[in-house]
Amino acid sequence: MNTFISLWEEETNETFEQVIEKSKLVLSLIEKLKLILLETPSCDLNNRTILQHQGSILRLQELLSLKVDVATELLLRQASTLADLDSGNMEKTIQDENITLYVWANLKKNPRYRSVKFADTEIGFEIPRILATSDIAIRLLHTRYDHVTPLYTTDLPEEKEPTPVVSEHFKTAESTERDNNTEEKVSVEEKAASQDDQAESRQQGELSIVREEIKFEVPGDIDIKRVRCTEDVETTKYKLEMKLLSEAVSAAQLHLVENVSEMPEVTDDYEADLCHFSTLGGVYHLDILELPPQCKQVKGWVLVEILQEGLQRFVYPPETAEEPDPENAFPPIEVTLEVHEKVVFFEDPKVIRWDAEGKLWRTDGISNIVYNRETRLITFSLDTVGPVALIQDAHINMPYQSWELRPLDANKVLMTVTTLFLELQIHIKENLCMLASIKLEDQDRLSHLEGKWMTPAPFILALKEAGLNIFPTVYSHFYVVINNKMPLVEMKAYRQMALLSAAFSFRWSKWNMVCNSTRVVFWVKEDLAAAAKDHLLMFSGERAQVLKMREDSDVFSETLEEETEFHSTLYHMVKDFASPEAMTKVRHSNCQFIDSVCHMLLSVRVLSYS
Repeated sequence: MNTFISLWEEETNETFEQVIEKSKLVLSLIEKLKLILLETPSCDLNNRTILQHQGSILRLQELLSLKVDVATELLLRQASTLADLDSGNMEKTIQDENITLYVWANLKKNPRYRSVKFADTEIGFEIPRILATSDIAIRLLHTRYDHVTPLYTTDLPEEKEPTPVVSEHFKTAESTERDNNTEEKVSVEEKAASQDDQAESRQQGELSIVREEIKFEVPGDIDIKRVRCTEDVETTKYKLEMKLLSEAVSAAQLHLVENVSEMPEVTDDYEADLCHFSTLGGVYHLDILELPPQCKQVKGWVLVEILQEGLQRFVYPPETAEEPDPENAFPPIEVTLEVHEKVVFFEDPKVIRWDAEGKLWRTDGISNIVYNRETRLITFSLDTVGPVALIQDAHINMPYQSWELRPLDANKVLMTVTTLFLELQIHIKENLCMLASIKLEDQDRLSHLEGKWMTPAPFILALKEAGLNIFPTVYSHFYVVINNKMPLVEMKAYRQMALLSAAFSFRWSKWNMVCNSTRVVFWVKEDLAAAAKDHLLMFSGERAQVLKMREDSDVFSETLEEETEFHSTLYHMVKDFASPEAMTKVRHSNCQFIDSVCHMLLSVRVLSYS
């Protein structure tokens, strides 16, 4: 990575087209580094690795921005040779899948030429008289990515590390393997006995892990106390590793459904809360630049003056300006932008601007916002230029109106989530997810997502970037009225639903809103048997039962269905009414498939946000 960055820093005089081509690789590297930080379990990432990857991301972003500025300067040096015959000014558009450049150079300085609109588009701006008579250029750089917002806008709560006692056991086992000392073995046994007692108490309490969750749990506790001196140390070491892994997985999954207790701090009345809103469609960088010296042809030679300080910004309004003129000598700049075609706004977008000094997005300094839904054009006035972005309520599709998880083929399910504005259908198989169908007015704009298989993390990011956010964060409960469930109960329910998803379908029930936070209620049905009956299940994390009441009952009741009994897990509950073929299909489910289904359920949180 360092070699790549160093070599690119040494390259000079790259045209904008060359920078755009190189940017594809740079953006790919940035996405891979972000995915590594996102997908790698926290127990496998140390602080040094995290800081190293974050540093590489920032260096790549800064270098790409620098290269864009240098390429813009090279282009503006040739403005006089690229001037339009009618207006005498230069207008240039360079478009790519990730970057679009609109640049206008004011060569004629005609005070009556104050309206700029780029060819074959409605994109442009209205500039005040002082700019129309200045030696400037205006650059509008639309990047589909966001390299302005800091990598982490808020400090998330630190994840709890795995139980240190297990790590201590692991180290002790390694020490035993090295010198086979009897005293050390006794020490291991004593610590193991203590660990066994702790494990038993956890099993009786809320932190118990259901043994029957075949694909997620390593059954049984490690009873090192019973290990004989002659037992193979490798076996003990393996068991300890599996227990540590199981606890790490449980902690990571539990973290996905936990809520923080304090709202994110907003220090300014005009600060944009990025926990409440999300930027969509990339960033629009609007800059007023000082026009560099132009190329001159002298006796067959092309002479150009190269300024050592490089591309310079034109400050507007001037910082040295005294009291404002009564006639408003420095009025706002009117800008017209086109909303990115591959994002969906369910309400009129809001406009925010970047405050470089405060390192945050702000809503002030922007006025007269007008949005045309048919043309997808948005017009607004800016007091000062800089990066601007469009935002939408990140929770506009929450809470969900209903949901369903239904098996399709072997190791393949269909997850359907219905909201006020849309219906999403997601296919899940092995370790992949795909947007199978979406029902909304502007369906054609999202054709780039349909039918494309991705691993869960990139898939979730792609839906968020398209405006299809059905993935709550640890702060979402502050902005959505939800049926909040206990994190441990919710996690256990998702794990067992994923375990059974190969042969059973699950769907929403209105009674889930009525029961308290320590219980979840949903419908379950065997998918293999044509005459299978729907069962209304209630689960508390420790006990599962089939309820007698139906969806159209008048009041909520915990009365058991006749000829049914309590069970400790959903797995044993469904065995009472499932066919042998269904249970066989469950036992032969693919581990990656179960993990992917569980990951999506934990990410969408249908039991708390429906």
